[in-house]
Amino acid sequence: MKCKILIVILLASIGIAASAATAGNWFLTGGKPKSYEIGEDSNVTVSGKGARYIRYVDGDANAFGTLMQQISAKNYQGKRVRFQAMIKTRDVSNWAGLWMRIDSPGPRNAAFYNSQDKPIAGSTDWQLRSVTLDVPEDAAALSFGVIDAGKGQVWIDQLSLEVVGPEIPVDVYPGHGPLAAEPVL
Repeated sequence: MKCKILIVILLASIGIAASAATAGNWFLTGGKPKSYEIGEDSNVTVSGKGARYIRYVDGDANAFGTLMQQISAKNYQGKRVRFQAMIKTRDVSNWAGLWMRIDSPGPRNAAFYNSQDKPIAGSTDWQLRSVTLDVPEDAAALSFGVIDAGKGQVWIDQLSLEVVGPEIPVDVYPGHGPLAAEPVL
């Protein structure tokens, strides 16, 4: 119960309304979560276990939904982490992609990346995608998942969350490199 309350508080603090829909440890949220549904599809898979999906069903087609999970950052503090999955899409009208956010104490996210600069649109076959971020020592939570912006359906399968070395680059938006260690005066 405390975990669900914490999740709702964290999501509300960044302005995202949570939905009651869940699929195992995965849940549905986003700008207009009632426009989407989530589930597992045993007929669409690369792993043989059945892929998780998010699908637009009705409502605001200019919104987005996300199938996500949130875990404690305790085992990842001070490390570089990569969330990776195979993604397949059908009729995605705006864009889809993996995302990850690191939450630390205070009002701001410690790190965030949502693949909007590498969008997947339309109908695509399975492709490997990933998001890599550095987790600060004081991180409290890791949130990760897949976004479906607009209409369409997105499947994810063969998911992994792993600690990686410094040879794997951190994902940043173009033109938003890491902060300088020293001021330029």
